[in-house]
Amino acid sequence: MKTIALLAASAFTMAFVPSCVNGPVASTNAANSSASQIASDSRAALAKLYASDPKAAALGKNAKAVLVFPEILKGGFVINGQGGNGAMIRDTGKISGYYQSVATSYGLEAGIQKFGYALFFMDDGAFKNIDRSGGWELGTAPNLTVFNKGAAGSVTNATLNKGTVAMFFDQRGLMGGISVQSSKITRIHPKP
Repeated sequence: MKTIALLAASAFTMAFVPSCVNGPVASTNAANSSASQIASDSRAALAKLYASDPKAAALGKNAKAVLVFPEILKGGFVINGQGGNGAMIRDTGKISGYYQSVATSYGLEAGIQKFGYALFFMDDGAFKNIDRSGGWELGTAPNLTVFNKGAAGSVTNATLNKGTVAMFFDQRGLMGGISVQSSKITRIHPKP
């Protein structure tokens, strides 16, 4: 069973990582994704997060927008890749754009994992980098606060009013650790 998981992770990495490194993954993903499906999945994931975590719901009430990635697939063997699509949900409830999150890493990890994450933009200044030409890399953004599930006890008034807050949810699979610190977020234009 472990051998099958390692082979699947290696196949995922070989198929996924070159696209991440070379850049056409955003175009490919957009061509194979439906805007209506991304919007539906993102709204459902955010509603589920709010229902399961009152602190996420509190952040959502104060956020200018929430960028939701309902499912990030991570896999690999030494060379690891992760990626998925999401939607920006404004405080009015309107979808204002579609995005892709992609990251690669190297290290002694093997396996496949799925998780979701939401970025809560708490002030207007938090938007300034999101549509930068060529994408936006998390970790280069000022005022990024990352909460793992159950660790959001440190949500304060300062957190509720400034910067960007990342929260993980719905983690499943056979791989240790989740991170968005090196993720590149790029706007995509999926078919309707």
